[in-house]
Amino acid sequence: MNGLIAIVGPTGVGKSRLALRLAQSFNGEIVSADSRQVYRYMDIGTAKPSRRELALIPHHLIDIINPDEPFSLAQYQELAANAINGIIQRQKIPFLAGGSGQYVWSVLEGWGIPRVPPNPNLRHNLEKKAAGGGREELYRELELIDPAAASRIDRHNVRRVIRALEIARGSDVSTTGCQTEKTPPFRSIIIGLTTDRDELYRRIDARVDAMMEQGLVEEVKKLINMGYGLNLPAMSGIGYRQIGVFLESGITMETAVQQIKFESHRFVRQQYNWFHPKDDRIRWFDIQGRVEEEIAALIAEFTGSD
Repeated sequence: MNGLIAIVGPTGVGKSRLALRLAQSFNGEIVSADSRQVYRYMDIGTAKPSRRELALIPHHLIDIINPDEPFSLAQYQELAANAINGIIQRQKIPFLAGGSGQYVWSVLEGWGIPRVPPNPNLRHNLEKKAAGGGREELYRELELIDPAAASRIDRHNVRRVIRALEIARGSDVSTTGCQTEKTPPFRSIIIGLTTDRDELYRRIDARVDAMMEQGLVEEVKKLINMGYGLNLPAMSGIGYRQIGVFLESGITMETAVQQIKFESHRFVRQQYNWFHPKDDRIRWFDIQGRVEEEIAALIAEFTGSD
C-alpha cells in the first residue's frame, strides 16, 4: 500500500521515539522532518537519534549537509519525496517524523515551491535594514505581499522573514500560493502528539538540562573551531546561538541556559500554528495517557496489517 504515516507535534513530545518503535513494529523506515537534523556535526543541540537508534531502523535526511551549506525547503521536499518513494518501492512503510511545520506540510500537501535562488544583494540589504531596527517593517512587508507565509513565520525569526521576502519578490507566485498544485502519490495519516503546556515546558527544560550535561558547550566550541561561524543560518538555531553568545560575549552559563529554555518555549507556541489542535486532519493523542497501543491499532487499520 502506498501509505505514509506522519508523526507531528511540538518539540520534546516524543515524536522520534514513537516513530522508532512504530517503524520496528510495522516494517518501516523513518524520514526526518527536522530542519536542524539535516546538518552534520550538530547532534546534541538538535536532539538527533543516537547511533544505536540510527542502526536499528533506516533514517533519511539526517546528516546530509555541512553547517555552511545552503539548504532550501524546495531541496528538502525533493529529497523527502525521493526517500518516501524509495521506501514504498521496497514495500516498507515510510514514517515522516518531525516538528518543522514547513517540511511536514510541503510533503503532505504537495506544495509547489518556487525555486528562487538566493539573491545576495537583496539579502544583504534586507539584513542591513533589519539590523538598523527595521525588523517589524520587514515583517509588515511580508504580511502585505504574502500574508499566508507571514501568518506561519515567527515574526522574530528574521532569517526566515528575509528568505520569504526573497522568494516572494523573486517569483510570480507567493511562497504558499501554489501549495496544493501537486497531489502526493500516497495516502497519509497524521498522528499528533501533544500534552498540556506546563508538562511540555517541564519536558523541554529537562531536555535542555540533559543537553548541557551531554556536552552542548563542547559541541558548539568544536563547530566554531571547525570554522563554522555564529553568523551561519545553521548556527542560529536554538541552543547553538545562546551558547555561542556565552562563549564569545561573556554572558553567564545560567543566563544562556535560561535563554535556551525561554526560546524553546516560544518555539513550541509557534509550532502549534503549524499543527493546530483543531486541525481535523490530525489525530491527536495526549502523551500522558497510555496511547501507544491505540496509535498502533490505528496504523494497523490504515496499513491493512494483521
